[in-house]
This record gives sequence, structure tokens and C-alpha cells, in this order.
Amino acid sequence: MALPRTLARLNKIGLNRVTTRLAPVVPGFGVVVHHGRRSGRRYQTPVNVFPSGAGYVIALTYGPDSDWVRNVLAAGRCELRTGGRTVALTAPRLYRDEERRHIRPAERAALRALGVADFLSLERAALP
Repeated sequence: MALPRTLARLNKIGLNRVTTRLAPVVPGFGVVVHHGRRSGRRYQTPVNVFPSGAGYVIALTYGPDSDWVRNVLAAGRCELRTGGRTVALTAPRLYRDEERRHIRPAERAALRALGVADFLSLERAALP
């Protein structure tokens, strides 16, 4: 189900400007830094993020067709600002998990209530 697209548009206009500053330091949140597929413009998108093995899992609260998701998939990489640091990520993979297995119990309940079951997994990029 995910959240309504109209809410996404409203967030893009106003709320994201505030959350982009807070999300990198609030546990369970982060900011994905990505570039537009056509424009090449740099964008920052606040997300719900969870550490997972060799990388991170991002809850797709607005679904897998969001512009930022499509940008990351097209580029095959992005950066994530979380926990006060920036991490280069690669190998994006979309998946659906109705059980929300990689999510902590409190967040799992919230995502279930919102109907969010789509996720993007990313691996930490190898150091040069």
C-alpha cells in the first residue's frame, strides 16, 4: 500500500527541507544523496534506514516507483548520510517482504500499520 503520493509531493515541497537536516543524526533515519536520471542534478531524500549485514535496508514508504528510487537504481549507487557519517553504497536491489524480517520490532509494527512492505537493499561500496 505505502503512503499516498500526494503526501510525498507535500513533503518534497516543505517537510523534507527540515527532515533533511535532522535525519542524518536521528536513529533509524538517514538521507540518500542521489543524482537525477536526466538532469544530473543532486538530490537529498530523507528515508527510514536500517543496518543490514554488509550494507543497509531502506523502507520505501512511498513505494518502489518513487523518483529517488528510480534514480538510485539507474545509477547503481548513492550515498547515505546516517549516524553522523556518509557511506557510499552500491548494488541497489528492490524486494518485497510482507514479514519485514530485516526491521527491528518497533519499526516493523509501524511499517506494518502503514502498509509498507517494499524495501531497497544496498551494499557498502568497496574502498578505492
